[in-house]
Amino acid sequence: MAHLLESVNGETAFASFREPAWHGLGEVFTEEVSTAEMLKKAKLNNWDVRLEDVEIPNQFSSDKNYSFVVRDNPFILGNKDVLGVVGERYVPLQNEDLFDFADNLLDNGGRWETAGSIKGGRVVFGALALERETVLDPNGVSDKINTYLLVNTSHDGSIAIQASITPVRVVCANTLNLALGNRGRNGSVKQSFKIRHTQTAQGKVAVAREALGLANAYMDEFDKMASAMIETEITKAQFDKIVELAYPSPKDDSKKVSLTKHANKIDLINDIYVGDFNNTISGTAWGALNALTERLDWHRAGRKGNTETILAGASGFDPVINAEKNRLMKIVQSVMA
Repeated sequence: MAHLLESVNGETAFASFREPAWHGLGEVFTEEVSTAEMLKKAKLNNWDVRLEDVEIPNQFSSDKNYSFVVRDNPFILGNKDVLGVVGERYVPLQNEDLFDFADNLLDNGGRWETAGSIKGGRVVFGALALERETVLDPNGVSDKINTYLLVNTSHDGSIAIQASITPVRVVCANTLNLALGNRGRNGSVKQSFKIRHTQTAQGKVAVAREALGLANAYMDEFDKMASAMIETEITKAQFDKIVELAYPSPKDDSKKVSLTKHANKIDLINDIYVGDFNNTISGTAWGALNALTERLDWHRAGRKGNTETILAGASGFDPVINAEKNRLMKIVQSVMA
């Protein structure tokens, strides 16, 4: 497991033996388990997610009906939790229904690695380790990338059932969930997509096959992108340009605290670039991208010591962090051109 440390400049750092960030958010499985076993061990089974009417106070009126989404607390016997307030059209689903499509995926080469819930049970997830592995520069640094399918949904109506193809660089556990084009039905590769809920066995097989097909198509494009980056040498001056484009220097009239925070950030990125996890790929565009990504995944501060938000961002659950990674990738590619 990764161990949490505090750096001298106040930023959170995760060090020691690293594993994918979602390991810190849920139950980790060291042996192959079925979906039913996964749900039980991760305390995701028998929630009995249901609706209970919201009573409108007498002094208020509404032309719509609202409901609480309620579950039985899996940790405290007899307790119930309110997960959200939803409108008339919301239909609750059980965790068992949300994840049972994956049994068909497991038969085609994959295994549950982690599962759990965050945000007080409002979001549930499972990480499927797929058999596909990428090895960049196999005759040189042999940089390995593992492929995961991260499945998640919410019980408060905020997100649908969805999956994300998530490459993870093994040596540092950087989550490289990057958008590599979005051409939709006319041949694009999708990094994330909605999963259709189906009750039929045939439908579940079709959904699993579609997920595997999308994962392989995405990883084909990812391999091309990553190979081009690791083969592109960059100078220290080019790396400094990438960092400056990513995080421009404050204006001369900026407050001292802003100047200090910026200097600390740049120093940290430079340390990461040549540090233990990146020293074999420094001097390449791939090394530049991973230095920037590593800072986002492993060196951010959580509010009031809340590590869940940090790990959720590193896992791909935070759209702001995902967008930032894509911005940084484009900057690195612009210097490559």
